[in-house]
Amino acid sequence: MFLFTKCNKNRTKVVHFYHLHKYNTAKELKNCFLQNKVYKMLHISKKSSIFAPKYVQTPKNMKKLSLFIIALACACAHAQETRYIGGDISALPLYEQHNSAYKDAYGKNISNLITWFVNDCGWNTFRVRIFVNPTRADQDGTANPSVCQDLAYVTALGQRIKAAGANFMLDFHYSDTWVDATHIQAPAAWKGKPDAAMADSVGAYTRRVLTALNEANATPDMVQVGNEIMYGLCGIKVKPYEDASSNWTGYLGLLKAGCNAVREVCPEARIIIHTDRPTNSGYNAFFYNKLINGGVDFDVIGLSYYPFWHGYLTDAQVANKTDKNNLVKAINRLATDFPEKKVHIVECAYNFQYWPSKGVNYDTRDVWTCAADGNTSVGISGQYNFVKDLVDALKPLENVEGISYWFPEEAGNGDDTNWNTSKGTVIVSWQNRGFWNEDKSTTGHAINRTGQITGGKTAADVCAPYYMGKFVGFEPQGITNPSANEGVQAVKTFRNGQLIIERNGILYSSDGKRL
Repeated sequence: MFLFTKCNKNRTKVVHFYHLHKYNTAKELKNCFLQNKVYKMLHISKKSSIFAPKYVQTPKNMKKLSLFIIALACACAHAQETRYIGGDISALPLYEQHNSAYKDAYGKNISNLITWFVNDCGWNTFRVRIFVNPTRADQDGTANPSVCQDLAYVTALGQRIKAAGANFMLDFHYSDTWVDATHIQAPAAWKGKPDAAMADSVGAYTRRVLTALNEANATPDMVQVGNEIMYGLCGIKVKPYEDASSNWTGYLGLLKAGCNAVREVCPEARIIIHTDRPTNSGYNAFFYNKLINGGVDFDVIGLSYYPFWHGYLTDAQVANKTDKNNLVKAINRLATDFPEKKVHIVECAYNFQYWPSKGVNYDTRDVWTCAADGNTSVGISGQYNFVKDLVDALKPLENVEGISYWFPEEAGNGDDTNWNTSKGTVIVSWQNRGFWNEDKSTTGHAINRTGQITGGKTAADVCAPYYMGKFVGFEPQGITNPSANEGVQAVKTFRNGQLIIERNGILYSSDGKRL
């Protein structure tokens, strides 16, 4: 980020803040300098340290400084890259349709969960899945109302996300129901197509969806071409290691068709390739090298991370374990293997009640204990500590650009006025990983909270969604009595991807510093 000022005899007047990534070329940056008649320039690094000012006597000397400007632009283009924090809120409209209500850390009802996440928690990114012809059922045919995200549904939710000033991440499943490492079925309308025709379908469908979103002012800022696709997509199987059964030609054709369609229709969107073996560095290296060498054009390595399936977070947590693999170690390896790619944790979650009864590969309760709940098995404090440790461990890693929590809006079965535990209106089986209480509540679901907000604490000290904002430098106000602040008008917006707070006519950065 650059701060430009004009020198006027004995005083200096601030003109504006500019972010280098706003300018596509050095020429645009130079024109910006000329248009503002820049005389003095300070460079503020990502650590907010101020370097020595460079003085420019007159705009006539700008030609002499062209090389300097270009070099500076290249050297600092990534000095303050945008980071992303948020969650997958694909089921939120369903909960809203069925009158589910949410409460914040102070017990007040939340009128709009999206804007609350943005304004109170500092979230700046929301993920939404899309199915081709959603079946409202799981892969085995079991009814599941939350498998409903068609184009109309996604368009309406995408518009709300963009209106809130946040980033919209679109997750293509290229199926009629869930796709993951063990389920790679094609949508019913595409089944049986040969590889080339399947790739054509992927490309055409991607273009159609993105074109419609563009026209509806709901253009995605990030696009996942597939969901957890390390083992295949649309029925075409591959494996993240040498195996004669892998159909890499057909598989790469699908990905290239999808990615090319994104570049064509949404050229500014970041393309994410999402896999689900985050702690297996060997698999990651094999898989992503296959894609890069095969000509797949993408920007970001997307990972799922669920500790009970994928293991521990840090070296310290595995010090006494036989399996030394962990997420931070694997992400550092990705930085070495793929220095040009950023990493985004596009899914993560941790139970606050009812430890998973099956499919558990790692019992991580020895790390994220719940003594504060009087329960050494699983509890709200365990979930909070997981989120806190995840944010704290990933924030220093320069190749990690984002964290997205999966299904934060989970709040029971759905319709709290017509409760039926066997026939939910949103979900029929609790995941127990969201941020609100699951039990029936006609007055609003209480947020998961480890304790009271007293003694100078803020909501981030007791509630996980508030703490997540720290990943992007957001700090919630330490308000023990919300009504005392009702007279303070604060407007929070995103400018060039950075959260800016305007309070009583004064601008502040997300970390509370006056601009």
